[in-house]
Amino acid sequence: MTHHVAVGLDGSAESDAAARWAAGEALLRGVPLEIVHVEEWLEHPAHTASTGEITRRWADTLLEDTSGSLHALHPGLEITTRRLGGLPPEALARAADTASMLVLGSRGLGGMAGFVMGSVASGTVARARHPVVLVRASTDAPADGAADGAVVAGVDARRPCGELLAFAFDEASRRGGRLSVVHAWTPPPVLGYAPGLDPALLQEMSRAVAVALDDMVAPWCDKYPEVEVDRSTPVGQAAVRVLEASHESALVVIGRRIRASSFGAHIGSVAHAVAHHCALPVAVVAHD
Repeated sequence: MTHHVAVGLDGSAESDAAARWAAGEALLRGVPLEIVHVEEWLEHPAHTASTGEITRRWADTLLEDTSGSLHALHPGLEITTRRLGGLPPEALARAADTASMLVLGSRGLGGMAGFVMGSVASGTVARARHPVVLVRASTDAPADGAADGAVVAGVDARRPCGELLAFAFDEASRRGGRLSVVHAWTPPPVLGYAPGLDPALLQEMSRAVAVALDDMVAPWCDKYPEVEVDRSTPVGQAAVRVLEASHESALVVIGRRIRASSFGAHIGSVAHAVAHHCALPVAVVAHD
């Protein structure tokens, strides 16, 4: 993995916020920042060559201006810029896979909290093998790069998700040492049709879920003893419970299981729901 943070820039307020957030993250990690812009390739371009040249000059100016403004905020940060060719989701996914993470902007839902994850963002997330962080235009990155605040990680304790926990613990360690790990679950449907069933059974199931989460988290607690970990196993829909736990946090981390499909890459319903509705920066981490 190349040790730098990459951010996608398209001239929108959302990508500008993503660039500021990415600069703060690069400072936290002590790594360079790469700002990338994708020139969309079309089989039958609708613009003339002269228009294409104007577009390239606009892109170069955008990259130069953004780099300059971030240099002014963070004089010690190493910043590079790069123009990429190809379709944006594929080009950005390649940029993500050569970086520690890729940061993208996402549109807010107007008066509602959360994102509208457009086709470029969703296509990039579905293809990238390294973490992709989605940032809203209203997200403010501290000028000095400090970003204290709790990290919330939504996990499935029934399946391995080491990449997700590694990312979440590392981020929590850099941001003040507080991590909330959430595994939401629902009892088997049959319990809803058995009112006479011993209530102790539900308690036993709840304890088993909590033990499974403890076992999953324990090795990472040993590796990151400075991180204060809160474990929760609420009953309910996973996305809803993660969103409820995310209030007043700095970052939400959610997983995307890597799956081969004849219908193309997918994000997963939980990751999509959290990324779509969360008002905070959301990191989507691909894992087996």
